[in-house]
Amino acid sequence: MERIFARPTSGTIPWSDIESLFVSLGADVSERAGSRVAVVLFGEVKVFHRPHPSPDTDKGAVNSIREWLDLHEVKP
Repeated sequence: MERIFARPTSGTIPWSDIESLFVSLGADVSERAGSRVAVVLFGEVKVFHRPHPSPDTDKGAVNSIREWLDLHEVKP
């Protein structure tokens, strides 16, 4: 979580770490078509794209995840 909230935004966070964080927060994570992943958390459904071929999440997705967690007052 600290890497998600770090500045400048990291582009080297493995998606598997982010997915594990969602699960630890109580999310239901499920596969969708293609590289899409649905995350049900905070009574909301967010769809993210699993990165490929690199396992690292891009900065735009990290920013989006940070904003979503921040909106729900989840902090490191």
